[in-house]
Amino acid sequence: MRKLAIAAAAAAALAAGGVHAQTRGVTDTEVRVGGAHDMSGIFAGFSVPAVKAAQLYFDELNAKGGVHGRQIRYIVEDHGYQVPKAVQAVNKLVNRDEVFAMLLSLGTPHNIAAFNVLDPLGIPNISPLTAARQMLQDPIENKFTGLSSYYDGIRAAAGYLMEKNGRKTVCSMYIPSDFGEEIHSATVDEAQARGLTFKAETQHRPDETDFTGAIGKLKAEGCDLVSIALGLRATITAVGTAKKMGWTDADFLVSSAGFHTAVAKVPGGVTEGLYAGAGWQDLEARLSNPAVADWVAKWKAATGEDLPGTGALLGRTAAEVFVRALEAAGPDLTLDGFKKAMSTLKYEEEIGGYTVDYTDGSHIGSSDIYISQVQNGSWALIGEVQAK
Repeated sequence: MRKLAIAAAAAAALAAGGVHAQTRGVTDTEVRVGGAHDMSGIFAGFSVPAVKAAQLYFDELNAKGGVHGRQIRYIVEDHGYQVPKAVQAVNKLVNRDEVFAMLLSLGTPHNIAAFNVLDPLGIPNISPLTAARQMLQDPIENKFTGLSSYYDGIRAAAGYLMEKNGRKTVCSMYIPSDFGEEIHSATVDEAQARGLTFKAETQHRPDETDFTGAIGKLKAEGCDLVSIALGLRATITAVGTAKKMGWTDADFLVSSAGFHTAVAKVPGGVTEGLYAGAGWQDLEARLSNPAVADWVAKWKAATGEDLPGTGALLGRTAAEVFVRALEAAGPDLTLDGFKKAMSTLKYEEEIGGYTVDYTDGSHIGSSDIYISQVQNGSWALIGEVQAK
């Protein structure tokens, strides 16, 4: 009888633990969601406005009563684009704050490291601020990316430039991390698939600031198409260095990690002519859309800034994905119910300029790819290509 009692108690404890795991971060009045961000490093230009935009959206919703009576509490930790700090941040969010889900966490190696903490608990990772293919590694049921991958975007855009601009000698500049390696691989694969020459590459530290030697090498190799996988400031510096050295007969291409408002608006036309392959459309050219105009007006009223940038766009659109899934999951919120609700989402994302569709089981919100070029200080849409 004593053994049976112990077994029964153990079973009850296990069941209680399972119930808690399903509802961690959820009370009758609140749901907690976490984000591990780069608020102070090379991609702060994405994280800082993304957090602000998501929080403004949640604040507006919370003022109206939240979702099914629950307020959304977004808890953010800064990792400064350092993987060890990202792991510390995720551990804190999961074990101390007991967040229900992760939203908009930035960085490819940072998210990959975080999966070691998230996956055993079944915590979903929603719309990370990275388009790496590894964001959908097994177990895929916990992972929901927002947009097309770096790999697909670079292959599509590089192929477009090879066809339209006759580019034949292909090169790359990249940080040798999971992020940079994916963009480099996509560049190599597209060149080889078309029977073209992949000629040269240069590797760089995340904090590198002098690209004179690298640009000189690639120019001497005769490169006419160069993909770039660097931080925002480094991208601007590299492109500007090429212009200072008189190298103007090559196309420079960035992934969605470089498709940023600040990159287009560098004074003096430093980035004029730069190309990008990304999963959304730039905001500036779509201000006549009522949904876009309404959001821009709210942003200006809240921040004093005339135009939300790329990071803000990504933060706002990801926050809506999360809220729509909460709404669809119903008042009895559990992890399993939330994940099932995510797979029912399908709607037109007017602010991002694409269609969100998780109903096909791919766990990718949109696989659309938009090719843009900096023209007169703004990103101009020049083409659309289906992912390979």
